[in-house]
Amino acid sequence: MGMLDGKRAIVTGASRGIGRAIALRLAQEGAAVFLAADGTEEELRDAAAECGAKAAWGVFDLERREGPEAMAAAALKALGGVDILVNNAGVRAPLRFGEFRHEDFDRLVAVNLRAPFFASQAVLPAMREAGGGRIIHIASQLGLVAAPRSALYSMTKAALIQLARSMALELAPEGITVNCVSPGPTGTAYYLERMSRNPEERAQRLGDIPAGRFAEPGEVASAVAFLASAEAAFVQGHNLVVDGGYVAH
Repeated sequence: MGMLDGKRAIVTGASRGIGRAIALRLAQEGAAVFLAADGTEEELRDAAAECGAKAAWGVFDLERREGPEAMAAAALKALGGVDILVNNAGVRAPLRFGEFRHEDFDRLVAVNLRAPFFASQAVLPAMREAGGGRIIHIASQLGLVAAPRSALYSMTKAALIQLARSMALELAPEGITVNCVSPGPTGTAYYLERMSRNPEERAQRLGDIPAGRFAEPGEVASAVAFLASAEAAFVQGHNLVVDGGYVAH
């Protein structure tokens, strides 16, 4: 038996990378998973197939104002309710301060902050009906420390961490826990390919991590699975950092 048997979970940004690893881990623990992303149907279909017969999926653009609510409605219809929401979808704009455009600001705030905010609100009635639930935001170690070319991304992730605390304070009496997981540099296929083209940047990134390696997507997924489980019933407003010691400097 898995620790999430009978639970229903939504994972955004689930077609690849960390989100796909999270969806797969929750499914392996027994949850029925709805995978949402703005990628191709083929990617999502393949990811859902890995998650088993109970999985469902849908393509949604969470940058659009109506995207989070539309995604939540489709997921609730497919699953018949929800116990776990993992707000994983995120975007970056690796520019120096002074180079950002209004559209960069709007896009990062929309996907990294507005989408988790309104997706969480959209599933709240169903979680209340179920008698509780788990909301997990995927933030970043860059929500805690600064780095070059990350001002806008860091701002949104820091805000997401604070949002989790505020939500936890209000929702704890209803049996709904709200927490964050903040990964450090993680060895997704995309990230490893990028690092292979930039050996100097790779060496610099590894030098920032006391553990001397990048996180595995599955290690981030394990942290999410814990927070989604009954074992974490008394964990509220916490930011679980999975970074090999990056922020310990």
